[in-house]
Amino acid sequence: MNKLEDDTDRNNPKKSLSLRSKTYKNLLVISLGFLFLFTAFQALQNLQSSIHNDKNLGFVSLIAIYASLLTSCMFVPPIVIGKLGCKYTVVLSMFGYVSYTLSMFYPRFWTVVPASILLGFSGAPLWSAKCSYLTSSGIRYGKAINVSEDTVVTNFFGIFFLIFQSGQIWGNLISSLVLKPSGGKFNSTGTNIGEICGKNFCPHTSIISHQETTKSTVTTLMSIYLGFGILAIAFVLIFLDKIKVVREEKKRGVCDLFIATLKHLKNTKMQLLIPLTIFSGLEQGFVFGDFTKAFITCALGIEKVGLIMICFGAVDAIFSLVLSKIVEKTGRPVVMILAALINFGLLTTFLIWEPTENTIYIYYIGAGLWGFADAVWQTQVNAFYGLLFPTNQEAAFSNYRLWESLGFVVAFSYGNVFCTNVKLYILIATMILGVTFYGVIEWIRNGEIKKKNDYHLNEMMSS
Repeated sequence: MNKLEDDTDRNNPKKSLSLRSKTYKNLLVISLGFLFLFTAFQALQNLQSSIHNDKNLGFVSLIAIYASLLTSCMFVPPIVIGKLGCKYTVVLSMFGYVSYTLSMFYPRFWTVVPASILLGFSGAPLWSAKCSYLTSSGIRYGKAINVSEDTVVTNFFGIFFLIFQSGQIWGNLISSLVLKPSGGKFNSTGTNIGEICGKNFCPHTSIISHQETTKSTVTTLMSIYLGFGILAIAFVLIFLDKIKVVREEKKRGVCDLFIATLKHLKNTKMQLLIPLTIFSGLEQGFVFGDFTKAFITCALGIEKVGLIMICFGAVDAIFSLVLSKIVEKTGRPVVMILAALINFGLLTTFLIWEPTENTIYIYYIGAGLWGFADAVWQTQVNAFYGLLFPTNQEAAFSNYRLWESLGFVVAFSYGNVFCTNVKLYILIATMILGVTFYGVIEWIRNGEIKKKNDYHLNEMMSS
């Protein structure tokens, strides 16, 4: 495929139209590629803590994924992207996700854990390449049409996450339909559900049992998800154009890129972003590992996981797009504060509420509200990284995946150690710290913008 043009004559209507069509075509291709891939992976992730006969295999698998993802974030993305470029980095990384789905046809520790590690090492370059691709496209397109780069990049991430997060709908719908005939739930043999589920759910609880899903059911589900993974690879390989990443003029070698990833941690803004980025991993880990098991499967049954998580995915997808328009009107801080308030309200509600089969509406409301908050964290934090570090994207997004992955690892590591109420308190504390530091970054950034504008104004007046 031809490279996307780096320079555009904005006074030439034909070139402007060509750039617009190519830019949005590539945005759609990379978004659909991720949709196909994560339709399978996200649904599998939601089921990991509930579907396996060995109750520890699911959590060990998730820990292996995000521990290897955390490790690879430090050096793999800059090296791979520097050698292959964004397009082929995405294609190669997708194979790691497909291998994980393949391991589910015979789920044992010796098959699933190595596949999980491979997936983790594939995840860092996959997401860093995607972020660099969208940010570079947005910056280039914004300059070409004389529109704020901030606005264009935020809008691109919004469109991407609208399509991407809808994978929660399709993947969970598939799992719900396939698992429904053999669905089972944790039962308490006479014990009140509220006493053992939700905030009271603990890994060591011995009075619960799990009804197994049949092997043929799992095979059917995995076959469908495998097809989605193969489709994702073919779609991106055939239709996505290559693009030059917006970076500093100086050409850097592989070692320089690795060092840049480490040096980027010295950046004050990067340091202030760490708590919020960790929280992004923690909150997703809680939804996929704890909410699905302690609240849904425990009280309602595994067949309800897909249906309730569809609500989460649908709201997440819709607001991933809508938020870009809202941010244009209100600014990023307003929606960030709103997401924090909603997450805080949900976390405190989960500390009070005792789940029962008669209050199923609360599951859907809670999942939907969490979907909105997650849409904010995913789109706005991603876009914020791109805007804060436009000339050092590879190192910046490597750090993003590093700290988000740490959040996932922590969430899944203490999944079989702490009771749910302890995890809720950890989430509340991390979120408050992260949002506070985010506010400091916005204050610093606004000061820099004002100083820059004053400088240009003084230059104009003196000339």
